[in-house]
Amino acid sequence: MDLFRRQTNIDFIGRRRLAYMLSLLLLILSFVSLATRGLNLGIDFTGGTLVEIAYPQPVETINIQGILAKADFEGAIIQHYGSSHDVLVRIPPQPTGNKADLEQKVMATLRESGESSPELRRVEYVGPQVGKELVEDGGLAILLALGAIVVYIWLRFERRFALGALAATLHDPIVTLGYFSLFGTEFDMPTLAAILAVIGYSVNDTIVVFDRIRDNSRKMRKATPIGVVNTSINQTLSRTINTSGTTLLVIIALFVFGGPLLNGFSLALLIGIIVGTYSSVYVASAAALDLGLSRADLLTVDKDSVEHDHRP
Repeated sequence: MDLFRRQTNIDFIGRRRLAYMLSLLLLILSFVSLATRGLNLGIDFTGGTLVEIAYPQPVETINIQGILAKADFEGAIIQHYGSSHDVLVRIPPQPTGNKADLEQKVMATLRESGESSPELRRVEYVGPQVGKELVEDGGLAILLALGAIVVYIWLRFERRFALGALAATLHDPIVTLGYFSLFGTEFDMPTLAAILAVIGYSVNDTIVVFDRIRDNSRKMRKATPIGVVNTSINQTLSRTINTSGTTLLVIIALFVFGGPLLNGFSLALLIGIIVGTYSSVYVASAAALDLGLSRADLLTVDKDSVEHDHRP
């Protein structure tokens, strides 16, 4: 506990050039991967059928892939989840047949193959039109969330602070999406919800740092902008470590014990919180400085405090 109570004196801003290079590399990788590979959209967005199957003994996914391919289930994606006994079969939308017929055909094909005796656990079906609408609505939700946050930050903070916060708010979801694209991790509706949560978490962490910078600018009148920003980041470091650390403990537990349906959700939160904590220091604050933040900007009177002072 003494470590967190002791005032640190780390030169965060002095290392911002290295952080810029890291962020630039991550963003380039993310954009290239998103442009060339795209996202591995789950059944929520693409439409199709998901069949969850349990085997009494371990099975190889490549064997199941071959069995289903021979039965004209081309494009089916097979993967383990939880253990080598449990299998998820994702089948693209089929031109003919209904959900019940498809489910029965899959199970009959697997049972006739001699690969033990599979047990049907769960079936989900999403129509292609519904999936398309979810993609559009999901993208609109992200844009609306970003737009509302931009307006809020622009009204609350000086222009350079607002631009720094905007850079960090865009940086975090892009890097998170880039990870999902680069590694081909499935992107579904819970993962989209996690991306929206990451945006909110990132801007909250940034605002805490900015508020401390604004407070210190009135107390440290002889300090340079770099000195004020460095001191403010160090003063909020213990809060950042405590908040991010406890949140990560919960998310790690969710990722380990939450099962396959929550893997994408918890993974997106895990990456987003780590990247968001980093960006509140090395993207938002550093960018505000390099955009020309000056003593005059730091000493700009806060509208909230002015209104408070004039109250009877």
